[in-house]
Amino acid sequence: MSKPLLAIASLALAVPMGAQAQDSVDTAEDNYNMVIIYGDDECPQSTADQIVVCARKAENERYRIPENLRFSDSPENQSWAERVERFEMAGAFGSMSCSPTGAGGFTGCTQEMINAAYADKANDAGIRFGEIIAAERAKRLATIDEDAAAEQERVEMIEREYMERLERERAAEVPGEDALPQPESTAEPR
Repeated sequence: MSKPLLAIASLALAVPMGAQAQDSVDTAEDNYNMVIIYGDDECPQSTADQIVVCARKAENERYRIPENLRFSDSPENQSWAERVERFEMAGAFGSMSCSPTGAGGFTGCTQEMINAAYADKANDAGIRFGEIIAAERAKRLATIDEDAAAEQERVEMIEREYMERLERERAAEVPGEDALPQPESTAEPR
């Protein structure tokens, strides 16, 4: 079968089925109750006269504004601060505007350059490197006291061993110490 004939045949079969389904809904005239429940709340039971359909949402959504009403681009939902800010930007000319129109329009150009320089500085890669270096330095400084104490203990141990060795060497007898000639007295008689 070709595609157009297949589409027409499926449409012909679908129309009577749709009409039958609509007739059964219209004749039943069921009453529906759609309920939103939160957390572990129980869904109300359906009765013979009414079908209850429950939609379960998380407990933290219970007292929130419904999701479809949370965000809107409607002008009524804008804060006064946003509205006033928009009016401040309308007709930005004159003093401190950095524009060629209006008296003193050139005066705001220096401030714009300063603001642009600070914005560039805030986004500079060198500043990020500086932050990484500062974090690494802080990490090293956190262990410097422990490292210094360990190094001091090691140095003191080496010094103790050296002093003990010197004392042992001083206390030990030198071989052949008796065989050495004694110095002669060079004192002249009077």
